Amino acid sequence: MTPRVRLAVTLGDPRGIGPEIVRKALADARVRAACDPVVVGPKGTGTAVDVSLGTWSPTASEAEAGRFSGLAIARAVELAQSGTVQGIVTAPIDKHALLAGGYDFPGHTEMLAALTGCPVAMMLASDTLRVVLATTHIPLRDVPGAVTADALRSAARVTRAGLRDQFGIAEPRLALCALNPHAGDGGRFGTEDDLLLAPVAREMGMAGPFPADTVFVRAMRGEFDAVIAPYHDVGMTAIKVASFGSAVNVTLGLPFPRTSPDHGTALDIAGQDRADPASMIQAMLVACSMVVRARG
Repeated sequence: MTPRVRLAVTLGDPRGIGPEIVRKALADARVRAACDPVVVGPKGTGTAVDVSLGTWSPTASEAEAGRFSGLAIARAVELAQSGTVQGIVTAPIDKHALLAGGYDFPGHTEMLAALTGCPVAMMLASDTLRVVLATTHIPLRDVPGAVTADALRSAARVTRAGLRDQFGIAEPRLALCALNPHAGDGGRFGTEDDLLLAPVAREMGMAGPFPADTVFVRAMRGEFDAVIAPYHDVGMTAIKVASFGSAVNVTLGLPFPRTSPDHGTALDIAGQDRADPASMIQAMLVACSMVVRARG
């Protein structure tokens, strides 16, 4: 008999909608049929936990919320590395709170890379589009210096391996999104696409670079399995306009599957029983499918 999939599920920032969407997702029949969750987080959020990190108080500070967020991520990684669980699903965190709580990481992706020592790539995936970021949470003014040949090569390698091994795509078709408008238009709007992105695309077997205003449409029409975007907002805007609420954040390159919903903490509606669990449900189902595929 095939063993059940066990997933560590973190509650995220306890001030936000994480505990609510986890609770609602665990009540979903599809999730119950697919996996056995191990909920990691503090007590006192209204959602039962299997691995308690302490007790949350609604009067606690932002720093305390960030501390619990970071502790949950670290503990979930320990569970995955020990084989207690086969994958991780993380509820949203607040990046400012994470820093205030003592964890100097821009987000989940960077913290997971540091905890595992693995080169990773951040991918948002839906039924119609997959977008991978060559650079993640950095100021826009820092993007041109961060979009290096090595960063693009790493994103291509990790993406190709992840799509092959965890999504069952034997020969992934990758496209590279341009950095400049109209891919620089022959140097009129910048030379990076001609001098940097195009040579790396050829070297790594990617199509492009193609302008941002067309490449995502081409991918949604089935021409490419994933688009590598040079910076955060050009990629995130495309996937969230296309699939907000049904997309899943996947960290490629880890020794175990990790997914999360495609939205943030939504502090403005926390505690009102208004949060939609659809993306969290999808994140759990995708993590399960990745575990099953890895088992062969």
